[in-house]
Amino acid sequence: MKKITHSNSPILLIFLVVQLVLTAGAVQAFQPGAGSGAGCAAGECRDCHSLERKEVATLLKAKEADILSIGLSEVPGLWEVEMSQNGKTFPLLIDFSKEFLVQGQIFRLKPPSDAKKGPQPAKVVDVSKIPLDDALLIGRADATRKIIVFDDPECQFCSALQPEMQATVKAHPEVAFLIKLFPLTKIHPSAYEKARAIVCAKSVAMLEDSLAGKPVPAPKCDTDQVKRTLELGKSLGIFSTPTMIMPDGRVVPGSKAADDIFRVLNGEEPKGEPKKDVKAEVKKDAKVETKTETKTEVKKVK
Repeated sequence: MKKITHSNSPILLIFLVVQLVLTAGAVQAFQPGAGSGAGCAAGECRDCHSLERKEVATLLKAKEADILSIGLSEVPGLWEVEMSQNGKTFPLLIDFSKEFLVQGQIFRLKPPSDAKKGPQPAKVVDVSKIPLDDALLIGRADATRKIIVFDDPECQFCSALQPEMQATVKAHPEVAFLIKLFPLTKIHPSAYEKARAIVCAKSVAMLEDSLAGKPVPAPKCDTDQVKRTLELGKSLGIFSTPTMIMPDGRVVPGSKAADDIFRVLNGEEPKGEPKKDVKAEVKKDAKVETKTETKTEVKKVK
């Protein structure tokens, strides 16, 4: 096991942790706006990452019985593991790539910027820059209010959104959805070819089959449209699915119930997302925890 030892400087540690998160490829799950709704590469990290006791025991060459608990760390991109050894209990941090181990103190230097500033307005993009020739249509072609949706054919949150879109267009015929295939290849490697096949067939039914876990035939055309959509999404700052874009350009990440979709479309607050007590959160997050360790260690575990 390769061992790298550093001083206990909080700034150095925070810099180091950020580097580990970037190395782990966990950036997608923590892009601005990604946590504002349920979605793949957004919201709960457990939806895309997992760590079992058996894995930890193997990585650390320890007994599985010594691994007391595993949970998400307050620091993005890290698991917090509590283990016992020689009668002592202590915490460890393992990054999402399962390559690095961090042991020692972590300090919060200041409250999260979003908590300090309060709720932020929705991001807005230029809808005219989004080509729609390849988009799948749910609803009427002559609908006057069209919502663009960036969708992954293997995303469980996209699957949850599908019936809500159907319910929305049934209740409000003036609303329609235009779906752009946007596979998150880092967490769904096989989604890219499925997306190409769906784009070639331009089939909502094929998308629904894929979301239901059914097999999808190979692409029947040679298209680079999915690649171009991925490049477009990156330029627009879209990193999670599903992501809805309202007719006025407001970016709304995550799956929502039909009633909430219509409320958001009308500029109202969705009932499924109650307002948070920002002051209470700032006060809570402003606390700095201290521990007895005075040395921070990072170990390469594989």
